[in-house]
Amino acid sequence: MNPGHAAHLLLLLAIGLLDQTTATAHPLAPSLLELRAEAAGGIAVVWKTPLRMAVGMQLDPVLPERCQATTEAESRAEGTAFVMRWRVDCGDAGLTGARIGVTGMIPRGPGAVVRVERASGAIVQGYVTAGQPFLSIPEVPSRADVLRNYLRIGAEHLFFGLDHVLFVLGLLLLVHSRRALLLTVTAFTLGHSVTLSLAALELLEVPSRWVEVAIAGTLVALAFELVPRAGPARSSALFGQRPWRMAFTFGLLHGLGFAGALNEVGLPHSEIPLALLSFNLGIEVGQLALVAAALLAALAARPVVAALPPRLPLRVAAYGIGGLAAYWMIERVSAVAS
Repeated sequence: MNPGHAAHLLLLLAIGLLDQTTATAHPLAPSLLELRAEAAGGIAVVWKTPLRMAVGMQLDPVLPERCQATTEAESRAEGTAFVMRWRVDCGDAGLTGARIGVTGMIPRGPGAVVRVERASGAIVQGYVTAGQPFLSIPEVPSRADVLRNYLRIGAEHLFFGLDHVLFVLGLLLLVHSRRALLLTVTAFTLGHSVTLSLAALELLEVPSRWVEVAIAGTLVALAFELVPRAGPARSSALFGQRPWRMAFTFGLLHGLGFAGALNEVGLPHSEIPLALLSFNLGIEVGQLALVAAALLAALAARPVVAALPPRLPLRVAAYGIGGLAAYWMIERVSAVAS
């Protein structure tokens, strides 16, 4: 792929984002509605939503009418989420056969995870969206539901995290051949898979806010690498002519970001390997779809790019990504310091 062709796509994307003074790359993680049956009776409810949500979303949990609150709701901010906790009594029938869901979601926006943990430890979990806002609680949880739900959560997290999207698109500008493209995408996959798995299994823990700062820093470094330079080497400031080195190194940091979103919704205790694998596969499906869309856009933009000065698209894309990433870094450092 000719990097100049794909630069046009990034040029339009970067300019569009920079025009939005309220732009943010914080991933729009799915909300979580969790109901856990307690041994002493009653059900503990946890309602978790991200501090930053898509415009137009006004989320509310919906429980069966037979479930009556027995305590006042307690709410507070925890990390990057707003959390409410209270208890309910759903009578002798419990939650079996009940419809539980979330209202206020928007089409093509992030959905919500609904998780029910029975007193026996069995977990029923599903993913609700604007089109299907309710989950019916069956007698026995389905592994197919776990696979389908975590695939979707992984793909959505990639697409709704603008910093991840820009990083993947920026990597495409560093490649010169199909072999380099394959190596770069594979290296990024390996990098984020390692830290995602370690963090999800609680073998590695890094404060999420500092991870967000570091991810913005990877975009600043990528933009610096993209700036056209004189001589035969188009870009050789940090990683030379081996973009897969950058993809793997910075993929380790992006994996921690993916893990942060996964930790927000949790893993079903009885299906941890399947859920983790499905989430990872969802990210890869989203990543491959993003690469395919970028290549198609590059092909369509070829006549337009050919009419521009040779280095202009790449230069504007580099400065656009760098400027936006620098803004995110300042915003995130300020949030950590406050």
